[in-house]
Amino acid sequence: MNSSSCIGISTMKPCCRILSSCKGSSFIGYPFGKCNHLVNDNLSNPHCKLDDIHRVSNYANRVIGVISSNRSVFCGSDSNWRHSSILLGFRLNKETRCYCVNANVASDVRNHSISIEAQVNEKGFDKFYIHGGLNVKPLVIDRKESGKDIAKVEEVRTDVNDGSGVNVKHPDNYLNGESVSESAHEKELSEVEKEAWTLLRGAVVNYCGFPIGTVAANDPADMQPLNYDQVFIRDFVPSALAFLLNGEGGIVKNFLLHTLQLQSWEKTVDCYNPGEGLMPASFKVRTVPLDGSNGEFEDVLDPDFGESAIGRVAPVDSGLWWIILLRAYGRITGDYTLQERVDVQTGICLILHLCLSDGFDMFPTLLVTDGSCMIDRRMGIHGHPLEIQALFYSALRSSREMLTINDSTKSLVFAINNRLIALSFHMREYYWLDRKKINEIYCYKTEEYSTDAINKFNIYPDQIPSWLMDWIPEIGGYLVGNLQPAHMDFRFFTHGNIWTIISSLGSHEQNESILNLIEDKWDDLMGKMPLKICYPALEHEEWCIITGSDPKNTPWSYHNGGSWPTLLWQFTLACIKMGRPELAQKAVDLAEKRLSADHWPEYYDTRHGRFIGKQARLCQTWTIAGYLTSKMLLQNPDMASKLFWNEDYELLENCVCALRPNGRRKCSRSATRSQVGL
Repeated sequence: MNSSSCIGISTMKPCCRILSSCKGSSFIGYPFGKCNHLVNDNLSNPHCKLDDIHRVSNYANRVIGVISSNRSVFCGSDSNWRHSSILLGFRLNKETRCYCVNANVASDVRNHSISIEAQVNEKGFDKFYIHGGLNVKPLVIDRKESGKDIAKVEEVRTDVNDGSGVNVKHPDNYLNGESVSESAHEKELSEVEKEAWTLLRGAVVNYCGFPIGTVAANDPADMQPLNYDQVFIRDFVPSALAFLLNGEGGIVKNFLLHTLQLQSWEKTVDCYNPGEGLMPASFKVRTVPLDGSNGEFEDVLDPDFGESAIGRVAPVDSGLWWIILLRAYGRITGDYTLQERVDVQTGICLILHLCLSDGFDMFPTLLVTDGSCMIDRRMGIHGHPLEIQALFYSALRSSREMLTINDSTKSLVFAINNRLIALSFHMREYYWLDRKKINEIYCYKTEEYSTDAINKFNIYPDQIPSWLMDWIPEIGGYLVGNLQPAHMDFRFFTHGNIWTIISSLGSHEQNESILNLIEDKWDDLMGKMPLKICYPALEHEEWCIITGSDPKNTPWSYHNGGSWPTLLWQFTLACIKMGRPELAQKAVDLAEKRLSADHWPEYYDTRHGRFIGKQARLCQTWTIAGYLTSKMLLQNPDMASKLFWNEDYELLENCVCALRPNGRRKCSRSATRSQVGL
């Protein structure tokens, strides 16, 4: 696309508009004839040929909302896809620019289709064909701005303030992309909750006048925000859930669509291009002067795919969180048209292809480097960390719910089912640890060369740490942090174990045992501020070797045994699922005593979380959002059922593995079913 044919103009404040000079130019890539009129003139002026009008309309039908494999066009609107403002983003010179037009759009999303190719070998699922698309009626520009050759979109605001500081919203605003403001849900709130909502709304980032996410931290006293002034996919999830549970879906929809647009960007690090389906870790909205203009500005998105991150690590969990949030959006709002869109279906498939592509690994778990998830610094989690596997399992189950099933996606769904079965068995069988399992490992024989070996990963009994022998309770257990040949990470990683419960990656019995362990070891894992990210901390020589003497991950600080209040919402969700909300309430009450007084820190230090983290940012957004989401889930536990996954017994009915012709034994159906007590 020629950058001069469709650009956004703003003065002082970014505003989304459409400009087309028509003569020798184009609109959305469509070449107009020799007609010196604006777009709205072309649709009404009798001097323009009627054939031109029909050609523009037909071309819009093919372009708007139908995203090609590189998706350089972005489209967003309300949930019903009619009488809506459509935000168009174009990638020009490796930047995203935003524009807005009004269109009457029908919601027949399954009558059109688009075929795309995937870089996956024939052994898997080399091609898929996605139904969907949009029936777009002719574009209508509301009015023309004074000045030459500029068409401006009419802005509609439907919030009405009743004088009490609480906005009374039109019911349709639940899904619209309106500015984020107080809702009627917030009339009965404690002072702490009111403060939290004020801070959360203050962290909202706008793109072309639409809310698009929240910054990681919004501390006005922080003179060096580093990348904390960016919108992180991972960090935005609790904010998104808080807004969704409060009846505000517009910001979440905008976020999902704009991050999807960034997925297809060219990503190069030292002459190497990572996978096409990779989602960015974060992005920043920048307001920059318009090229060749005087006093005019435009909004651009500046994503980070890891090329600016510490250690240059790709964000493996970003795509998984995006899929999980997409499912949550549909289940809470009831707007399933978003996940049915062609570009969204394409985005899901690209992420899955990236995760399910064949490699050298012998296990169903995802192999990743250190620092590729919430623990984004060197902490010895390279390999197959529990957190990634739990999120991977959740994303697979979410994708299976949302994918449009047709001839071209059957192979993909088949691959998802196979991976779910294998991953579930693998995690329940080999990652699980309780007193009985520890005793079994303690008596392991090593160097077994056999398909029937008991010690399949050649774990040496001397690897069992001394602290674990006394720490593991009589009743209770957990999934270890990592497992690979001759290595088992015995640390308790809170995030991975909690998400194991939420996703039903563990069996019901195992999930109960995890909560039993947390309750039994409350002082260690909760202390003065929930929740400890991992236990115990790496200390002394172990800290030097594994972290490389990381000054930020000193013992009982940051990711090395620090306490992270943002984990509250996930713990609350897990407790509600298992019928033990009193545990979550106890944790929330504990956090509520200090968070506001301490100005909502990012994390806490020391063994029991008594002190604010030495490098913790204040007014940390996901600390605020995690607290609010926990409060709303406890007040309305029925909403929690829309966010977690129950055991899929139908999946377990399939024979996972049997004796193959080559004689190699795999896990049997009875072994798998025994994990869920069937």
